[in-house]
Amino acid sequence: MRQTFKLELAEARHMIAAAIRKSAEIGVAETVCVTDDGGYPLALERMDGARITGPQIAWNKAFTAAGHKRSTHLFNQPPNGPALPGNEAFGIQWSFDGKFAVFVGGFPIVVDDEVVGGIGLSGGNGEQDTQCGVAALQALQELLHGHRVLVAADIKK
Repeated sequence: MRQTFKLELAEARHMIAAAIRKSAEIGVAETVCVTDDGGYPLALERMDGARITGPQIAWNKAFTAAGHKRSTHLFNQPPNGPALPGNEAFGIQWSFDGKFAVFVGGFPIVVDDEVVGGIGLSGGNGEQDTQCGVAALQALQELLHGHRVLVAADIKK
């Protein structure tokens, strides 16, 4: 039997607060969703002025990142992104009743090499969503001193 980590509400709120601080700093209204390892929301926050479509998009990104254990932008990275036309996973974005997101802004939450959840961001462009996601993951790393949290920029597969 192995021991595993379980992401809880306190950590989810801590991550969201860090993402919101970063989004305010860079001047973009974001929606941020943190899910458990099954892709179900633990916490979701939409900033004042953020798009009404943001909550569903952020959840979809977090769901995809947690469930597929990879950053969402990797599904469309040329030259061999698996969701690109002609590749074996083309069309995967239509899986799970439309909840599968294959564009930037969703990152698995990886603690000590185990995926414990996902974070999804919607509201900025890809670079802005990524900056806010990285800020959230770095905040979790600081909170969990002594444990290794994989930061989005480190996730290649």
